[in-house]
This record gives sequence, C-alpha cells and structure tokens, in this order.
Amino acid sequence: MLPLSDAKILDSWSKNAAAWTDAVRKREIASRRLVTDQAVIDAIMDSAPRTAIDLGCGEGWLVRELTRRGIETIGIDAVPELVSKAQIAGGGQFKQLSFDDIAAGKLTLAADAVICNFALLGCESVNRLIAAIPRLLTPQGRFIVQTLHPVAACGPHPYQDGWREGSWDGFSARFVDPAPWYFRTLSSWIALLADNGLHLTEMREPLHPATQQPASVILIAGCDHAHRGSVAAT
Repeated sequence: MLPLSDAKILDSWSKNAAAWTDAVRKREIASRRLVTDQAVIDAIMDSAPRTAIDLGCGEGWLVRELTRRGIETIGIDAVPELVSKAQIAGGGQFKQLSFDDIAAGKLTLAADAVICNFALLGCESVNRLIAAIPRLLTPQGRFIVQTLHPVAACGPHPYQDGWREGSWDGFSARFVDPAPWYFRTLSSWIALLADNGLHLTEMREPLHPATQQPASVILIAGCDHAHRGSVAAT
C-alpha cells in the first residue's frame, strides 16, 4: 500500500474516477449541491474573467458552467479517465497534465482566472504548482482557490500542517481506497500564496445552510508584477 503522499492521492482518484463522475453528475454530494458549487461560481463571476483555467477539473462540471456563461475555459487534470469523461461530455476544452507538468512549464497559457476547486490536496506537488501560478495569470488575473475550511476540517487533530487519512464517509459503496490529504492551517495557506508572489485580496467562508458552519474557504489572490513570467495568452 502506498504511504500518505501525493502519489497516493493520484492513485486513489484513478481508482474512483467513474464513481466520482457519477456522484457529481447525479448531484449526490449535499455540500456541493447546497453551498460550494455556487460559491465558487460566484467568486469567479465576481471577477468578470474573459478566460479561465480550471486546474484539477475532474469530470469537467465547472468548465462547462463557465463556458455556458461565455468564459473561454480550459480544464486540466492529471487523471486520464477523468479527462476522457470530460472530453466526452464536451462543453469546453480539456487537457491531461499533472501539477508537476504545469510546474515544469508544460502549460503555456495565461488566463484572467486560474481556479483550483477542492483540487489542492497534496503537499509538494501543490507547493510546486503554487510557485507556477503567477505566470498563468494575465496582468489583472485572479487565482481562486476553494478548499476545506481548516478550522471546520481539523477535527480532533492538532491545528498544524500535516498529512491526514482520507475517508469516503457519506459516499456510495462504489468508492474505494480513499485519498489522503495534506492539512494546512489558514495562516499556512496565506503564507504559501505570499511566498510565491500572490497577495490575498479576499477571503470568503461559505456557510452550510443547515449547520451555519463553514462549508469551505475561498481564497482569492492577485499577483505581484515581479513574479510574472512570459507566457502566451489564451
């Protein structure tokens, strides 16, 4: 069995690609249906982008939503089966690349919005990806991250960065071998952005309508000019 690691995350998502696609398309995930899907759409639309890149796009739902709203959007994911399912469904452009591929410069695009919606689960691969974000943004572009709210997701564990076991509690029996994830405190998230030339412009904490507890946190960041690279626009 693989240890808790970035590689283990990809291994798990490869095993669960079909089950995940069904769960998303049948709207089986209550928190997404009630709160988080609309929350990330609102955050993106408020920045009025013309172009967008969805990193960790999964089966492509967000790309399709943004394309319907007139935003030229490309979805990127590391899992071949998820990219294939997104391409079959259509409604946007999709490409298979890992975060390490992007960090190595294999994505030569810039967009008004670069989005990671519950996609930043790892440790080292995420650190490398964040370092590459400035060159993927147009001059006034925004980096928009929706992730688990660190306070709500901490549970009984110490409030400090570190690997956590995954769980499919609440999901169907089709899901197997849950992916681990790397827990980051709120200050760690903000520091990670700042260390890579990204300044936080807004933070949102969408509340679950039943519990009135944070269902997620959305971080919206701009880029310091000095950290931008030279890339071609979409």
